[in-house]
Amino acid sequence: MAVKTEQYRLENLSCANCAIKFEKNVKEIAGVQDAQLNFGAAKLTIVGEATVAELEAAGAFDGIKVSKASERKVVQTVPFYKRKENQLAAFSLVFVILGLFGSLLLGEGHILVNSLFAIAIVVGGYPIFKTGIKNLLRLEFDMKTLMTIAIIGAALIGEWQEAAVVVFLFAISEALEAYSMNKARQSISQLVELAPTTALIKRAHDQHFHEMEVATEQIQIGDILLVKPGQKIAMDGIVMVGTSTVNQAAITGESIPVTKTVGDHVFAGTLNEAGALEIQVTKRVEDTTISKIIHLVEEAQAQKAPSQKFVDRFAKYYTPAIMLVAVVVAIVPSFVTGDWAHWIYQGLAVLVVGCPCALVISTPVAIVTAIGNAARQGVLIKGGAYLEQLSHIRAVAFDKTGTLTKGQPEVVDIMTNNYDERTLFAQMAAVEKKSQHPLARAILAKAFDEKIDIPQAENFQSVTGKGAYATVKDEIIYVGSVSWIESIVAIPQNLSKAIEEHASNGHSVIVTANKERVLGIVSIADQVRSESKSVIEALHKSGIEHTVMLTGDAPLTAQKIADRLMISDVRASLLPENKLQAIKELQQQYGSVAMVGDGVNDAPALATADIGIAMGGAGSDAALETAQIVFMRDDLTKLPFTMKLSKRTLTIIKQNIIFALGLKLVALLLVIPGWLTLWIAIFADIGATLLVILNALRLLKNNKAS
Repeated sequence: MAVKTEQYRLENLSCANCAIKFEKNVKEIAGVQDAQLNFGAAKLTIVGEATVAELEAAGAFDGIKVSKASERKVVQTVPFYKRKENQLAAFSLVFVILGLFGSLLLGEGHILVNSLFAIAIVVGGYPIFKTGIKNLLRLEFDMKTLMTIAIIGAALIGEWQEAAVVVFLFAISEALEAYSMNKARQSISQLVELAPTTALIKRAHDQHFHEMEVATEQIQIGDILLVKPGQKIAMDGIVMVGTSTVNQAAITGESIPVTKTVGDHVFAGTLNEAGALEIQVTKRVEDTTISKIIHLVEEAQAQKAPSQKFVDRFAKYYTPAIMLVAVVVAIVPSFVTGDWAHWIYQGLAVLVVGCPCALVISTPVAIVTAIGNAARQGVLIKGGAYLEQLSHIRAVAFDKTGTLTKGQPEVVDIMTNNYDERTLFAQMAAVEKKSQHPLARAILAKAFDEKIDIPQAENFQSVTGKGAYATVKDEIIYVGSVSWIESIVAIPQNLSKAIEEHASNGHSVIVTANKERVLGIVSIADQVRSESKSVIEALHKSGIEHTVMLTGDAPLTAQKIADRLMISDVRASLLPENKLQAIKELQQQYGSVAMVGDGVNDAPALATADIGIAMGGAGSDAALETAQIVFMRDDLTKLPFTMKLSKRTLTIIKQNIIFALGLKLVALLLVIPGWLTLWIAIFADIGATLLVILNALRLLKNNKAS
């Protein structure tokens, strides 16, 4: 019998240490076999059985609220001013202020003044003491344990004023940490809110369609969504009736609405702007593109980057080491000088300075923020490790078709043999209308753009590998390859020269003729993306040592495109296994290599590269599954944007670790002359936390590449 697995969303989960404790408490629930807590996404996965009440009881020490993820309840984070702990801290501030005024009027140490400070300590420190004392009895040492010892110790040696101020300032530090994590998690909450929870549908029943409004969880594949202008599309599907513009920014990051008509795919969470649409549902709610994005972003935020793993290992030994230093500072100098009160006070100050909160939060807040920002820009990064690895890439390999080029053949030139150009296109389109060849689509697209009326074709015949012919207005028209048309009629010399010139540029040439003569030629080519050259230049300027094109296309065509893009290394006529081997060779030469492709035929190379980057992931399950980074639309400018984000994130993580440890080190050095005070200690702790948070939140800026 399969063991039940359930996922829950969490509110008020702001402290990294509290998250560790909560996960441990959940694992101790009788029916739970295992539990995994995703701190970045505020999400809990349990294997086994547990009620919401049991889970909330496990998190009662920090006021954690739990709801089932399947309910699609949007988590409403409690503002810091509504949290009970922060209200108590604000209340204690009143008594701190009264105590400070009292000390000015009655003098320090007066019983009334100390009483006011004592009330401030008890009221504001209650949430700290409740957890800290329990931990102390269990010999579990976290931030609240250290603070509890320091505050009680300060009161015992008569430092009531400083103990009261430390209580309030620590509460401020906790509020800042909660704010930063909630801010960083906004990308997830915004994604969850995108898709509506209900939708109006038509469902077939007894050979009739019935309209009804249902929850999205109850919508079935094959149902027809009825979407009015201004409404969000609830499910992935195909447009069956209507034409409209749809804002897909939430999925692909593109700001310009896209026109959708019959046969086009649409995604859940996108906004229907202009016309009414009827959409046939193609995926269940848990399989929609937006659901997969949410899942991938949450999983990415749960994965620890190498720098975060280092910080976690360091913090494991850091807290006990600080406690040992505090004991040494309190006892050894006291024996030497006999001034027990002063050095015990110094030891307590060391405990406060040593609180690892800034260090613990330094990496995850940056990773969560960066991955969330990227998701809003239409870039899915599947983990902190990949975000870091991207900053170490030295070479980038590109697939050609669909990556550096648009992947869709287009008509680039037309030349007639003393014949009307529009008539030629009309005849070609009439024949090609019944063809399935990719080049035929280019001709039809050109005819559509030019608003050419396409006549009816009769007696259509396809000649495999050569072309096709049909009767158009009582005349047989042949459309096909140069060699095939040459076997039917002679090609004039001027057209032959043009054909050679186009072929030398890597273009495909289609010739049109009737029974008597050649009517004209059309040159077709896959067009280079307008942004490809600037992207290659931007990569080299950013420190990428080598770029290479890997393609299955012919060498001549590949070389022409590479020359236009200033790519010196071109490897053509490659099968998928050849691309994989090329990636291995590049890794031996350059170390870290990224591969950019379409996520389907480039799967082996994407999987082998240190970082696989898939283009156009919206609606593509293969792209979402294969690569470590996915660009949700075909926008190559996202590559330098993502690399820049990676380097900024790594820089900010390093800065955060320096801030977290540097300020504390400076404060600890004040112990040597005996100048460290609780005031300095708490300001050093809060200062480090504040610097780390504000520095990480800089990653929320929308630094677009284009």
